[in-house]
Amino acid sequence: MKAIVYKKYGPPDVLKVTEVEKPIPKENQVLIKIHASSVNFGNHVLLKGEPFLARFAFGLFKPKYSIPGGDIAGTVEAVGKAVTQYQPGDEVFGDLSGCGWGGFAEYAAVPEKSLALKPANLTFEEAAAVPMAGVTALQSLRDKGKIQPGQKVLINGASGGVGTFAEQIAKSFGAEVTGVCSTRNVDILQALGADHIIDYSKEKFTANNQQYDLILGVNGHQPLSDYKRALKDNGIFVHVGGSEAQMYQAMTMGLWISKTSKKKMGSFLQRPNQHDLIYLKELLEAGKVKPVIDRQYRLEDLPEAFRYFEKGHAQGKVVITI
Repeated sequence: MKAIVYKKYGPPDVLKVTEVEKPIPKENQVLIKIHASSVNFGNHVLLKGEPFLARFAFGLFKPKYSIPGGDIAGTVEAVGKAVTQYQPGDEVFGDLSGCGWGGFAEYAAVPEKSLALKPANLTFEEAAAVPMAGVTALQSLRDKGKIQPGQKVLINGASGGVGTFAEQIAKSFGAEVTGVCSTRNVDILQALGADHIIDYSKEKFTANNQQYDLILGVNGHQPLSDYKRALKDNGIFVHVGGSEAQMYQAMTMGLWISKTSKKKMGSFLQRPNQHDLIYLKELLEAGKVKPVIDRQYRLEDLPEAFRYFEKGHAQGKVVITI
């Protein structure tokens, strides 16, 4: 089968299309014929080996996982003897980041708990856009952010992969949502139902003196002092993604602010979870959430897809058709 393989950390050019052995599922595994995958920040960390702390999980000097790719959507081709949830022919989607990655390939053998049945109203490409970004948005809002109906929620970086899901999921919880984006993305946030939109090229989100119960920092470079100023007492700031400097600020200064004030600030790391995939499936089938896809690339064009993703201007998700 064809797969994207890399043997060293580096730029997108280290990714090569290679013929490898088609996997054979173990007793508790499902063999998936993959139709689509997508690019996420986690894939970028895996490619670059940056920040350096990530190498303790992904391989200190060279990649531990030779085939990257977390999100997948495809068809069950075979199942192991111990598998009870799926049978050949089932259409599924899932996140492989917790079980060895391997999504940028024609096939993958994965534990059944890493999958859920694909939403019936989504194409494979749309479904592949969901798992990592959607679960990240859900967990950061619900588990870390403790979102409640009627709260004022600010999402900085609302037009990217995680941000577009976060906006819709926050609305599904009954929150009043403000999205921060550039001028070119205002129409996207309006279409997704944002209550308020701040164009960061025209004003800072701190300029209007509004304060929020919950802030998600998805793709920002702002100092934590800006987020602290925009938080209400007992408000929560969750760092989901952005600059490396901001990540370290959230881990260190955020801990100090949380201990010395009425405001909570910290970073968040998504955990693959089948129950959350099923929860998202229900939201998607109910029409409360829909994936936003910016561009689609073929498997052999994955380096180009990463180069586009690295620019940081993707409107929603970058999807790989396999």
